[in-house]
Amino acid sequence: MYAPTTKQTVTIYPESDGKPMAETDVHRNLLADLIFTLDNYFQMQLDVYVSGNLLTYYVEGNPAKCFAPDVFVVRGVPKRQRRTYKLWEEGVAPQIIIELTSRKTWREDLQIKWRLYEELGVQEYFIFDPEYDYLDDPLVGYRLENGKYVDLEIKDRRVKSEVLELELVDTGETLRLLDPVNQHVLPNFQEASAAQQQLEAALKAEENAQRRAVELEATLARYRQQFGELPK
Repeated sequence: MYAPTTKQTVTIYPESDGKPMAETDVHRNLLADLIFTLDNYFQMQLDVYVSGNLLTYYVEGNPAKCFAPDVFVVRGVPKRQRRTYKLWEEGVAPQIIIELTSRKTWREDLQIKWRLYEELGVQEYFIFDPEYDYLDDPLVGYRLENGKYVDLEIKDRRVKSEVLELELVDTGETLRLLDPVNQHVLPNFQEASAAQQQLEAALKAEENAQRRAVELEATLARYRQQFGELPK
């Protein structure tokens, strides 16, 4: 005789909300660049997770309670591939979120998401307008102090992120990340690819030079064997 069973409800957490990755090419390209730049910067830190446009669930059992930050960084979780981010499983909320605001999202970014991220304890929240059209100030930032967001001063179009230990810089054309220690702008994908190609070309040139030197030495050795030492 079988024991009675109870029907268990399985909660499905979708991996897509059906919305496009970004509203425009400008948004998509900048989003991809920021994720690449941060992922590359933290590549050696195995407890730093960088992602973006990933559905993030914050109430277990309620898949409607979710958001998809454009760019976010979490310290203290393993660096691995994820299909979604569930706060109750990870145990920590993103410490920093960057939203690329647009015609459709600027009100939500400044109001709904602002309140939600404050409630979830996101330490820093930055909003950037890549089209320079929807915000009075293209770059704005907030930091939690005593559980409440306070405005960060944007000076000379720059603002320091304590979480990243980097500066966010509004160049007048786009948003870049800068290392304040050496004052170097972190490379985006195109710049990193170009640098890699230059390095590979330099290494190949050095390898060819070394091979030619070996070939020349072998040729000289044959001459010496046949004719003796060459006159100086």
